Amino acid sequence: MAEASDGKSRETAAAEKRGPKGARLPAERKNSRLTVLSGPSGVGKSTVVAELRRRSPEIWISVSVTTRRPRPGEVNGREYHFVNDAEFDRMVGAGELLEWAEFAGNKYGTPAEPVRQRLDAGLPTLLEIDLTGSRQVREVMKDDALFVFLEPPSWAELVRRLTGRGTEPADVVERRLAVAREELAAAGEFDVTLVNTSIDEVCRQMVTLINSLP
Repeated sequence: MAEASDGKSRETAAAEKRGPKGARLPAERKNSRLTVLSGPSGVGKSTVVAELRRRSPEIWISVSVTTRRPRPGEVNGREYHFVNDAEFDRMVGAGELLEWAEFAGNKYGTPAEPVRQRLDAGLPTLLEIDLTGSRQVREVMKDDALFVFLEPPSWAELVRRLTGRGTEPADVVERRLAVAREELAAAGEFDVTLVNTSIDEVCRQMVTLINSLP
């Protein structure tokens, strides 16, 4: 696991809260219930979230909106809210998205109101978003959220996972790999880095992190 580049400044009482070994938590958190999970495409974020939803129903997981077509097995309202470009653009114009980005020809965003409602109720809340989205959320939330980066065990393993999907054309996979290189280089921006060698272990670490928040 990697700590933030300003790790020394984070060595406060907050950094001593219970969490996975090596994790450094933000020193000041006005809103202690929001966790943001990010990482390159193919690293296993969706699989981790699906397992967290199964084993930890007390954690509310935001469902993003996207213009992407559903993949086999995906259910509208569970993995994503699937909308067309016109509806997505309407949501952006109306200020209904906490963050949004375009990736591989599709748009993705986080509906803001459901997140605000859960945070106002004091519920542990998790966002699974890309690097661009996490940067937008940090601009809004500052240190009032915990930002977690999920890394693959190796670059070769990430390539294997992306090419092995078989759900996208080669040019889209190449674009995902190019973006993944940039995303991996930004891991130091996050509060905690977890390496996805085991879905079970990552889920355990995520639950520990979320439950360690005040």
